[in-house]
Amino acid sequence: MKRLVLLFWVLCNLVPQAVSAQTAREVVWVQIEARPTLETALERVKSYAVTLPDVNGFALSGGWYAIALGPYTPEDAQQVLRSYRVQGLIPNDSYIALSATYGQQYFPPDADGLDGGAVAAIQTPSEPESQAPAPDVQTAPTASETAAHPQTEPDTETRAQAQRSESLLSRAEKRALQTALQWAGFYNAAIDGAFGRGTRNSMAAWQGANGYDPTGVLTTRQRAVLIGQYNAVLEGLDMQIVQDFDAGIEVRLPTAVVAFERYEPPFAQYNAAGDLAARVLLISQPGDRTTLAGLYEVMQTLTIVPLDGPRSLSGDSFTLVGRNAEIVSETQVTLASGEIKGFTLIWPAGDEERRSRVLQEMQNSFVRRSGVLDPGAGETADQQIDLVAGLEVRKPILSRSGFFVDAAGAVVTTSDAVQSCARITLDERYDAMLSGVDTDRGIAILKPKQTLAPPAVARFSPVPPRLQSEIAVAGYSFEGQLGAPSMTFGTLSDLKGLRGEPDVSRLALETLPGDAGGPVLDRSGNVLGMLLPRVEGTRQLPEEVRFALTGEAISSVMVQAGLSLSEGVETASLDPEDITDRGIGMTVLVSCWE
Repeated sequence: MKRLVLLFWVLCNLVPQAVSAQTAREVVWVQIEARPTLETALERVKSYAVTLPDVNGFALSGGWYAIALGPYTPEDAQQVLRSYRVQGLIPNDSYIALSATYGQQYFPPDADGLDGGAVAAIQTPSEPESQAPAPDVQTAPTASETAAHPQTEPDTETRAQAQRSESLLSRAEKRALQTALQWAGFYNAAIDGAFGRGTRNSMAAWQGANGYDPTGVLTTRQRAVLIGQYNAVLEGLDMQIVQDFDAGIEVRLPTAVVAFERYEPPFAQYNAAGDLAARVLLISQPGDRTTLAGLYEVMQTLTIVPLDGPRSLSGDSFTLVGRNAEIVSETQVTLASGEIKGFTLIWPAGDEERRSRVLQEMQNSFVRRSGVLDPGAGETADQQIDLVAGLEVRKPILSRSGFFVDAAGAVVTTSDAVQSCARITLDERYDAMLSGVDTDRGIAILKPKQTLAPPAVARFSPVPPRLQSEIAVAGYSFEGQLGAPSMTFGTLSDLKGLRGEPDVSRLALETLPGDAGGPVLDRSGNVLGMLLPRVEGTRQLPEEVRFALTGEAISSVMVQAGLSLSEGVETASLDPEDITDRGIGMTVLVSCWE
């Protein structure tokens, strides 16, 4: 009861009075806590606001979130600090901080106490004469100052005092210290917030390396120095809380290097604002697990998500990591209450320390707000076949045709389509590997990395074709732009090449480069061979002259790859529609990627 009466008396006598903001006296604050995440900071600042006046919340340059009282004149701040400490209303390690220490204000909502705000004038009761004198008040150093000059001011906190101040740390704050020790190279155990022998030894090692007495317990100032060193890598990025109300997302972003550019649902695009080629996408759309899975597939087709890197889709979330010589991209997305939200961070390769820290800041500060991005929002001028929501779709180096030769999905194609490829795909969906190749004949055998179920499988003609008989070629003439194979009809001109090559047939029909590797079918729908690419050179043949590798030559390469050729049984002529159905069913798009 005595404590409640005292608290009531303090609140009644510390009512702030407006003082001119133009006063020449210095404006300061009493910082009482700092938290590593916005969520925990909001919980604490609201708790303090129930019992104390003048409670504010500010972002710190090092990535933490401060809880402070004020603003006050220096004299009033010292009285508040002394009085509240004695009454146990604030932690003993609270201190006076300058306005320059703070960044964007997050509490109270819509307040801006750093821009001309009124200074609170206080009236504090006289203190009992028996009261112990308050310790000297020291202004907290900035992260860069403590990192560069860890001992510019004496550290007078005893080991017992350090242990008491340490006991007030939350589990999240303890984990943050372990993370900083790990980053500094002194700690290699679990980040669990439990200060056991391993953590104590790492603290002592860090203290010794930084010129402190290796007690194994960090003082308040030493903790600030350690965190300052850890956060120094973020300086110059201007990490600030960004509230995107249209997307329903609040997150901490490096505002010195990225700035909002436009909405292209489901993305809010924050593109490079300077020389550093960094980008951020905030992802926001309505949907369910099917929508989430669709987004997961679509994003992997974008150039901003390189092919090399781990990725996973599980339940209501997915992650995508892509790396190449130029960028590192990381996407994290979750589904909750019918809303899909997340972000993509794209950062230049070779700057891993800063990238990982920015990613951590974004993860720790990410807050979902109600509402999603309006599907009709943003620009529509960039609607192109090679763009998705204004972002460039990854395109293969080369695409050619191929055809299935067994029920598991093995494919015959032209060797020109698979040379120097970092990745080979079938229909741009299924990864395939090279199983056999004969560059002299211009043929390659591919096997999918997963078992497929082809709509149709090539059946090779059991009898020699007749000269001048009708033939057809199935192929992706336009290299996949149409999404399905085309059929081209012509005639068989000769059973050998122009120089008498026995494993080559000469055809009379006009094809396009994308048709190369496709099956050549006879009037019964059986496969006669594989269309070869047009030979480029000084001697230009008539436009309708094409060549095909014969079934016998294909069979010999297939045997080397552990496959066997299947013969057809059809001998009767089929209608063009039936030949088209058979040819399209067995033909597949083969793509070569960097």
